[in-house]
Amino acid sequence: MTGGAGYVGAVLVPELLADGAKVTVLDRFFFGRDSLRGVAGEPSLRLVEGDIRDVALVDQLLDGGGFDAVVHLAAISNDPSSELDATLTHAVNKAASDHLMRSARHAGVERFVYASSASVYGIKDEPEVTEELPLAPITLYARYKAEGEETLNALVGPSFCGVAVRAATVCGWSPRLRLDLTVNILTEHAATRGALRVFGGSQLRPNVHLLDLTAFYRRLLTAPAAVVSGRAFNVSLSNASILELAEMVRAEVAPGAPIEVVPTRDSRSYRLSADRARRDLGFEPAHSLVTAVRELNLALRDGRVPDPGAPLYRNIEWMKRNPESWRRVNPS
Repeated sequence: MTGGAGYVGAVLVPELLADGAKVTVLDRFFFGRDSLRGVAGEPSLRLVEGDIRDVALVDQLLDGGGFDAVVHLAAISNDPSSELDATLTHAVNKAASDHLMRSARHAGVERFVYASSASVYGIKDEPEVTEELPLAPITLYARYKAEGEETLNALVGPSFCGVAVRAATVCGWSPRLRLDLTVNILTEHAATRGALRVFGGSQLRPNVHLLDLTAFYRRLLTAPAAVVSGRAFNVSLSNASILELAEMVRAEVAPGAPIEVVPTRDSRSYRLSADRARRDLGFEPAHSLVTAVRELNLALRDGRVPDPGAPLYRNIEWMKRNPESWRRVNPS
C-alpha cells in the first residue's frame, strides 16, 4: 500500500491486518509515523520509508514482494496542494503513479486498486453524476487522477485486474487527522471556536464517512475481477449543501452557535451517485455524517488533537512550511 500512513491508510492498514492480510506500506512519512503506532509491532506489517518517485525502490519492492494486490493511495492530495508546484504534482500524481501501475503488472501483481477522485467529473448539470458520464477535470489534481485511470485501464487484462475509486469528500476520525476537509473543518470550528463560517453555502458537496471508504477498499480487494476490472466506482453517502452541513455540525457540537455566511464567487456544486457500487457490489454505506462529527468532536475534546490549529492537520499549510522535504525523492 502506497501512502499507508495517510488519512485513509492509517485506518485501512489496521483493518486489513485484522482481516488477516500481510501488508507492506511504502510511505514518505512526511506527516510522521505516529498514525501507525498502534500496529507498528505487528508481525504481518512491514513499513518501508521511501518515495514512489524512486522507481528503483518501487521495482525492487514489487519484484521481490510476491504481492497479490497493490492499493495506491499516495499522492499530492487536494486541489490547492497540487497547484503549489505543478512539476512536483506531475512527478508524483502522474509519472510515478503510471510507473507503479506498469511495474505492478510486470511483477505479476493480480489486482491494482487506485485512489482516483470524484473531482474527475468536473462540473456537471445532471442531478445524478454516475460513472457513465464523461470525465471533464478542471484542476491539475483532477486531471492527473483521470489520466491515471486511463493508464490503468490500458493495462488491465486476464491476469491484471485494475479498478479505480472515485470517492466523495471524506470525513471522520483518523490517527493521521486532516482538518482541511469540509465536515472536518466545520466540526473543528464549532468545537474550538464556537462559531462556523461558510462561503456561499448553497453549493452541493458529496460526502462519505472514512470507515465506509475503507470498507469499500476492502470489498474491492475480494470482489470478482469480472465485476470490477477496468471499471471505476463512486463512493458516497449523500449530497448536501455546505450550509446544511454546517447546520448539522452546529446541532451536534455547539447548538446556538452563529453561522456566518460569507459571499463567494465560487458557486460550483458537485453531486455524486453511488448506485453502481450498490447495484454491482451490494455495497451500502453504514456510517452517518453525524457519526463522523461526534467522533471528531470527542477527539478534539479528549486530547487526541493537542493543537487543532497546527499546520500538520492541513496539507497545504504543511507543504508550504516544508517545501524542500516534498521535493526530495530521498526522505533523509
